[in-house]
Amino acid sequence: MTALAEFNANPYDVNAAKVTFEDVYERWSDEHFPTVSNSNVKGYRAAWALCDKLARMRFVDVKLDHLQMIVDESGKNYPTLRKLKVLFGLMYKYAVIHEIIPKERNLVEYLDIKKVGNPNAYNREPFSKTEVAKLWDAKDSNIYYTVILMLIYTGCRIGELLDLKKEDVNLEDRYFKIIASKTAAGIRTAPIAEKVYPLFECWYNLNDCEYLLSTPDGEHFKYRNYYDSYWIPLMLEFGFGKFVIDETKKEPVYDGHRPHDTRHTCISLLTEKE
Repeated sequence: MTALAEFNANPYDVNAAKVTFEDVYERWSDEHFPTVSNSNVKGYRAAWALCDKLARMRFVDVKLDHLQMIVDESGKNYPTLRKLKVLFGLMYKYAVIHEIIPKERNLVEYLDIKKVGNPNAYNREPFSKTEVAKLWDAKDSNIYYTVILMLIYTGCRIGELLDLKKEDVNLEDRYFKIIASKTAAGIRTAPIAEKVYPLFECWYNLNDCEYLLSTPDGEHFKYRNYYDSYWIPLMLEFGFGKFVIDETKKEPVYDGHRPHDTRHTCISLLTEKE
């Protein structure tokens, strides 16, 4: 009797009530994916991969607590969870438009994605102005110090810079091309700032290696080679990092600036100039 009373107060399509969470995702994605970029499609699919526990539930039975459970158990960090929340919001908007649920059942805006994350993720800390100044002061004493400055003033990922070939660097017009990246959006043409142009020029003319950066033997840098043999020693030398004992593993682990911090530093510097 209660169910009948609720139905009379707010009628809905009985067939729509049988639609599963996965049904809504498939119908929505069939309409939405052709209108967005491949990188966005990949992001939505990665977010959907977290939703297996809800896939076979009737959409009308999914509550805010169910959505929060997916977030809380995901182990993902904020950027991924933000994409997940956007996905839920679009799915619920689709469900309201197609009368699968009433408008007031769309509670996605109350989903909390701020207090969760991957416990093994590293905090990203930009280099301070004092630290950047120290790097500039020391750039002439060791050419490998300059790599850090090149990362900071280009915003490149470390892998992108290590894999950058000289043929993709245009010193005359002061730009370089990233032709392989972690994401589709990462394929780009990037300017060489006047401040670091001499550093690019120095590396370009250093030897005959086809890559811009190279080992002392003129070979292509591998990430672990650069990180273990150059990055960590340089960070320790400047006091930008240290080794601490991991209480779980009972062994020393590096704690300090990592290459990705240079991207955050670049963002901070650009934000100041807006």
